This record gives sequence, structure tokens and C-alpha cells, in this order.
Amino acid sequence: MFFAFAAAAYYCNTHNHDNWGILLAALSAGSFYALVAALIERATGFRIVSAMAEQVTFVMVPPLSLIFLVLGTIFIGVATPTEGGAMGAAGALILAMMKRRLTFDLTRQAVESTAKLSAFVVFILVGARVFSLTFYGVDGHRWVEEMLVSLPGGQLGFLVFTNIFIFFLAFFLDFFEIAFIVIPLLGPAAERLGIDLIWFGVMLGVNMQTSFMHPPFGFALFYLRSVAPREPYVDRVSGKLTDPVTTGQIYWGAVPFVLIQIIMIALVITFPQMVMVYKASESKVDPTKIQIQLPPGEAPQQGPAPTEQQEQQKEDESSQSLENLFKTPEKK
Repeated sequence: MFFAFAAAAYYCNTHNHDNWGILLAALSAGSFYALVAALIERATGFRIVSAMAEQVTFVMVPPLSLIFLVLGTIFIGVATPTEGGAMGAAGALILAMMKRRLTFDLTRQAVESTAKLSAFVVFILVGARVFSLTFYGVDGHRWVEEMLVSLPGGQLGFLVFTNIFIFFLAFFLDFFEIAFIVIPLLGPAAERLGIDLIWFGVMLGVNMQTSFMHPPFGFALFYLRSVAPREPYVDRVSGKLTDPVTTGQIYWGAVPFVLIQIIMIALVITFPQMVMVYKASESKVDPTKIQIQLPPGEAPQQGPAPTEQQEQQKEDESSQSLENLFKTPEKK
């Protein structure tokens, strides 16, 4: 595997595929380390990696590969978010086949769950659109825009109010409802205040990530509650009886991560260059200073200047053509 990864990395680096080259170089380095560790252990009996670390490594590789198929392909620019989801679904099927757990019943259950989730999202979109049309029909968006624009503090006051409003709204609404109902009402006010909409959208995205982590409707908390033990259990590694994980412990455990998100929002507001770095690479061209210079061989060649006799002859021809144009026909 090391030689295969190394050859693929060399091919990508020499054919202008830098992103894939970095990934394959990392994979080749990891496989080379595993090869060296295996050879040393076989030759000397000395274990570079403990049995526990080796077991953890082999257990973590499949889920990390699945995470890379979703997020890694998006970050390196290979797939869009929708295509990244498809990559993750394909990877999950491959992992299930490798574990020999892919059955027809499991596939049917996954398809039905996906269809239900997609239907939920579609109906949220339909409901959000109906609400928006009704709200726009009574000019509610104009009232909201004028209220947000007239907040004290200008841009800073608008940003502080918006982030606090979204943060507390995320306690009771999911990411989809906020994105499809609330954000369209905030965009026109932000544009009117001169706020960059891309930076504004990234800031709200960081804010709305907290909706997955704080109660009472944080989906990440529900996922953790579903896998956390509810009763005392015996730990497989230590063999000791371990207390169950309570819902309150899960809620308090999410508090530091919510605080990290709040700190990130403050950093995005304080240092907008972290998001707006794309504007630094834009070329600034002054239209008034544009000059078009042609090579000497492509410049239009000018013939000799006409003489006075030739100019007089052209004027006479033009006058004669005008007289013929307005001359009335003779009656017979």
C-alpha cells in the first residue's frame, strides 16, 4: 500500500492535482510508518505501538475515512456539500459490506429514514415559503427591515442584536427553520447597513451551530443520549463497575462547546479578515487608466494624406448626390 500511495501522490503532484497529492502523501506516510513498525516488531519482537493503541487505530480508521469522504472532499474542493453527502452514503455502504452487515432489511430501513428526513425538509421549505409569502403580502418584511435598520449603534448594534436573537431562537427552532424563515428577513437590513453578506452569512452559520448543542432541542444531545448508558455497566478495559451517564451531565458537558462557539462569533466580528480574506486577492482596476497598446505589426496602417484636389472632388461628389436626391422628377 505504501508504494501504491507514493506512486499516486507523485502522479498527482506532477499533474497539477495538489490537493489529492497532499492527501495521498499523508496516506503514504502513514502506511510507511505502519510498515516500519511491523518489520521492527517481526524482526526484534519489540512493539513500537502498544496493543491498545493498535486496536484503537484499527477501530478509528473506518469512521475517520467516512468523515473524510464527507468533509474532506468538500474542503479540498472535489465535491459540493450535496455530493459530499452522496460520498458519505457510498462510504457507509462500503463499510457495511466490509463488515458483512449489509442486508436488505438494513438497506430498506436506511432508505425509508432518508425519505422521511427529505420529506420533512421539503415540508419545512413549503411552510417557510407560505409564511414568507403571507408575511411579505402584508409588508411585514418592510416593517422588520426598518426596525432593524433603526437600532441604536448602527452596524455593531445590529450585529449584537441579531446574534443574541438567533442564539436564543436556536433553543426552540432547528437550523432549517431559522435558515429558511428568519435569515431572509435579516439579509435586506444587513445589505442596507453596508454589511458584506458573505461575512454576515458565515457569522450566522457559526451562531446557528449552537442549535445542535444546547437544550432543550439540541440534536447532538439527543444523539449522545441515545448511545450513553442509562444504567450502571462494567467497563470492558478496566473491568470496574461504572456509573451511568445522566442527561444533566450531557447538558453540562455541552456548555464548554457552546462557549467556544460564542468566542468564535466574537472573533468573526472583531476580525472580519478571517472570513473576508477572499477580497484581498481581488484585482482592483481603475477603468479611467486602462490603455490599449497594440504591437507595431498589428497597428492600423495609415496611407498618405489626401491632397486638396481630392478633398474638393469628394465634396463635389457629395453635393451632387444630395442634389440628385432632392431633385423633383420632370413632368412629361
